[in-house]
Amino acid sequence: MKKLSSKIWLLIVLFLSATVLFMYIFTNFLYEQLYVEDTKSTMVEVGDKLQSIYKGGKVSDELIAQIEDYAAYSNFEIFAVRNPRELSACVPFDIDYDTLIGPDERRQLIAGREVIKIGYEPRFERQIISVILPFTDQNRLEGIIYLYYPLAKISELAKEEVILLITGAAIFLMVAAFFVYCGMRKILRPLSNLQQAVHQMASGDYGTRVEVTSKDEIGNLSAAFNQMANSIQKEDEAQKSFLATVSHELRTPISYVKGYSEAIQQGVIEKEKQGEAIQLIVRESARMERLTNELMQLARKEQAFNPSEMEPLILAETIRDVLTLLEQQARVKNIQFVQTLEEELIIMGFEEKMKQVFINTIENAIRYSNDGGSIYIESNEISKSASITIRDEGIGIPNEDLPYVTERFYRVNKARSRSDGGSGLGLSIVDQIIKQHNGSLTIQSELNIGTSVNITLPLMEE
Repeated sequence: MKKLSSKIWLLIVLFLSATVLFMYIFTNFLYEQLYVEDTKSTMVEVGDKLQSIYKGGKVSDELIAQIEDYAAYSNFEIFAVRNPRELSACVPFDIDYDTLIGPDERRQLIAGREVIKIGYEPRFERQIISVILPFTDQNRLEGIIYLYYPLAKISELAKEEVILLITGAAIFLMVAAFFVYCGMRKILRPLSNLQQAVHQMASGDYGTRVEVTSKDEIGNLSAAFNQMANSIQKEDEAQKSFLATVSHELRTPISYVKGYSEAIQQGVIEKEKQGEAIQLIVRESARMERLTNELMQLARKEQAFNPSEMEPLILAETIRDVLTLLEQQARVKNIQFVQTLEEELIIMGFEEKMKQVFINTIENAIRYSNDGGSIYIESNEISKSASITIRDEGIGIPNEDLPYVTERFYRVNKARSRSDGGSGLGLSIVDQIIKQHNGSLTIQSELNIGTSVNITLPLMEE
């Protein structure tokens, strides 16, 4: 399999060869159009001048001698004869009279027009151009003027220049091929590096990067590869972090469920304490169920989303339903919900999905709020959109983590225990659902002051 550089090099060399071939053909064309045509027109011009000497009647010896005297100083061979058949005795090659002056040529001469012929003459080993002009008197052919000239070959016209031209063309092709090869290697080296990097990426080396050495298409491709590699590496690291988190999250409840179940089965736990053990099993089972549901929610991210199945939702009612569900969690930490909801706001959406958005968001606010604090839930209309703000007075989020909190598998504090930190999926699911509803999510936070989550959703069109 040929490399791309070899293919391009071969293509350019073929193009250069075609250029040289074209120049050769074009040179032959110029030879025909310029040299041959110029010779032909010159011979006709000379013949016309000699023909003008004839004044009619029989062709005299003086006229023939006068033309022969002119021929002695001309580049062309010129003969004047009374009978065209006498040409055989004048020229140094065989002439077929019937071919030279057939019936058509004879009529042409009697009409006063010249006859021009070009043919190959073996004796001279070249083309011969001949021009025949008539001496006519009262529609009688009294004689002819015959001019001929052996055409020089194109190689003879150029002589040493032809050899120089061929040599120069060959050297030009070799030098051009060499520099094209070197240029192709330099230009395509980044592509070779990119190919190696792709193979390394395919082998699992996500830290592979290529050097961007130009700002052309190849440079843009290299930059795009590096950007893609960054994304893949980041995603891979997030996946690994997520798997480690899920393993940790599942390992503990599974061990609790397994341990306490076996203890109950084997009668290790006293009957008076079995209720407490069963309660712990139920709690840990619920934790595993929740984590599994979150994973399934993310797995369904790419499933078809049909807006036509949405229904009108009164935001205030949806939010109040969620607050009722979470009231017990808030009571455990003595947290108070402060509501300022506009009753007229109606959106188009999926009720269960929107409840999940508010559950995840408000649960985060409860989890990271201090005991005895307050959580403020407000909704109002801004620019034909519903704006919902959920603000807590909790521990806040560091500035460096804010841009990433909605990414899948991301956890602000990876050292948090299960009791004070989730799996890093909640806000990712929230962001996903809001985008499906053509809304937007904005999070602002200050450490030890609190976090404000703003959700904007388009209102139902009237």
